[in-house]
Amino acid sequence: MGCKMNAAVSIWRRLSLFVLVSSLCSCPCRAEDSAMENIVTEKKAEESHRQDSADLLVFILLLTLTILTIWLFKHRRFRFLHETGLAMIYGLLVGVVLRYAIHVPSDMNNVTLSCNVNASPATLLVNVSGKFYEYTLKGEISANDVDDIQDNEMLRKVTFDPEVFFNILLPPIIFHAGYSLKQRHFFRNLGSILAYAFVGTVVSCFIIGLFMYGCVMLMKQIGHMGGDFFFTDCLFFGAIVSATDPVTVLAIFNELQVDADLYALLFGESVLNDAVAVVLSSSIVAYQPEGDNTHTFEAMAMLKSFGIFLGVFSGSFALGVATGVVTALISFNFTKLRDFPLLETALFFLMSWSTFLLAEACGFTGVVAVLFCGMTQAHYTFNNLSPESQDRTKQLFELLNFLAENFIFSYMGLTLFTFHNHVFNPIFIVGAFLAVFLGRAVNIYPLSFLLNLGRRNKISSNFQHMMMFAGLRGAMTFALSIRDTATYARQMMFSTTLLVVFFTVWICGGGTTQMLSCQKIRCLMMDFLLERRSTKHESAWFFRIWYNFDHNYLKPILTHSGPPLNATLPACCGPLARCLTSPQAYENEEQLKDSDSDLILNDGDITLSYGDVTVSTDAAGAHTSGTPVGGVAVNSDEALDRELAFGDHELVIRGTRLVLPMDDSEPPLPLDSHRHRHKNETMS
Repeated sequence: MGCKMNAAVSIWRRLSLFVLVSSLCSCPCRAEDSAMENIVTEKKAEESHRQDSADLLVFILLLTLTILTIWLFKHRRFRFLHETGLAMIYGLLVGVVLRYAIHVPSDMNNVTLSCNVNASPATLLVNVSGKFYEYTLKGEISANDVDDIQDNEMLRKVTFDPEVFFNILLPPIIFHAGYSLKQRHFFRNLGSILAYAFVGTVVSCFIIGLFMYGCVMLMKQIGHMGGDFFFTDCLFFGAIVSATDPVTVLAIFNELQVDADLYALLFGESVLNDAVAVVLSSSIVAYQPEGDNTHTFEAMAMLKSFGIFLGVFSGSFALGVATGVVTALISFNFTKLRDFPLLETALFFLMSWSTFLLAEACGFTGVVAVLFCGMTQAHYTFNNLSPESQDRTKQLFELLNFLAENFIFSYMGLTLFTFHNHVFNPIFIVGAFLAVFLGRAVNIYPLSFLLNLGRRNKISSNFQHMMMFAGLRGAMTFALSIRDTATYARQMMFSTTLLVVFFTVWICGGGTTQMLSCQKIRCLMMDFLLERRSTKHESAWFFRIWYNFDHNYLKPILTHSGPPLNATLPACCGPLARCLTSPQAYENEEQLKDSDSDLILNDGDITLSYGDVTVSTDAAGAHTSGTPVGGVAVNSDEALDRELAFGDHELVIRGTRLVLPMDDSEPPLPLDSHRHRHKNETMS
């Protein structure tokens, strides 16, 4: 081997010397050739620029078509298909066209040379006539596709680097989930949400992994396995498909005003279990037993992976919260950014995005960090922003979330036809569907039974069936599966994951409305408010302790809201309290309304005002009603059913008046016409 290498080097030196001598003898010709090469290079660069612009235009047109179709569906009130399902359908159609309808003529200048090496270099330097050209590795091409290299090149151009999803598209989606979290219902169901997100996800991962390992063993027995597939690969598949993304279901829930507890359980679980699935998958990858066989079970390696899971999750959590607190402090006392809303919004945006990148650079998980950064920003920093920046940040991240999410789902449809290394195995696909539903069932039903033993407000059976049905897979599952497709096992996982996402989004997401009707789940938020009039006994004890500490100490330090510290700290701490409390807190002390003051109701009275009728509940839960101005006595239940369909309604809790926007699909009736209609109904 060494002799061959020395001979090759010697030949290469002679060839280089010959080229050098030839170039000295024919300088004018070389100059002309160099000029022609520069022209050709510039022409190719221009063609590549045009091709890249056309590829990006394809995705822009996909999003535009999706938005227009969404408008049509909302206008016609179609709920059987969500916008993400539409984006996937359009992506599929474009993928079919790119794969089978468009053919790029072969370039005669392309040259295929064979070179036997032991590894695939990331960068290749090629000496062509004395000029060195750098080529980068784009991926493996199967032997059958070598002749269609131009078509493959076009398909590769519409295939993005997986890091684009993690570093650009995922952060706004995850941050928006934390920033828009309804904290009242989330913290009231905190114990149940944590159980579903942590215990349920881990149980689901192992159930799916064990089931799929049985399928893999069956495939090996009958000879349907074309490569290595280990138990750790099965666990990794279980981790990535355990990440739920019920965006379709939650959108319909929000539109129909479904029970707030059900919404909070589903949304809270999906937000946290994405983070758990990311850390769990990385812990499984980090599983490395000692010895030659790295796929055997070893207790110490298992404990090490568990330690990595705890360390990465806790570190990411601490980093996200710390970044949120730093942003709150920057916008609190140390700067006057409130006077410049544009700079304030820009700093908020950059600090939020940098949390994700900082966590990834430090070896933590950016998904967990940016999630808890969003929750911290919403709880503290938002109160320090100027009114203009509050509106801007809400709208900015809502827009980014919408565009990124629909882009990912349209790209899912595209990759079904543009990805070159799909591995579809019928046994693995059928086993994956069975394992996913089995893992979801083991997650929901046993945990719900155990949780109901300690909950006053039980998770009813119809809620459990709805949560089982709503376990859709989406952006996070796709991003985790496409991040590594180098091996046979990962390619099979990716292909199967696409089918699982398609099925759950189209079938389960499209059947949400019918499932709600079948389970007879109420679709009015006001029913929840009247029936669950007191949250004092339903709130988690941990949350009640945290709320008191946060309201009395943290909010006055980090925000302009909350009571001044001199009202909560001992008298001996007066100078420190005056130093840490902002002047705005003293100015707004009288009219201050804490955003979370309605989380725990210590009083027994709730008053609901709608139209000219007032319905209240006393400490015993009895309903009392006022008399409308028209002089006609109205039963409170009947009046509530009639009036909930019209206009905005106000809920008075402990003297705080909240406006609850209802469905404005039909214009509210004028007051006089409504009274006239009510009188006619009474007379009849």
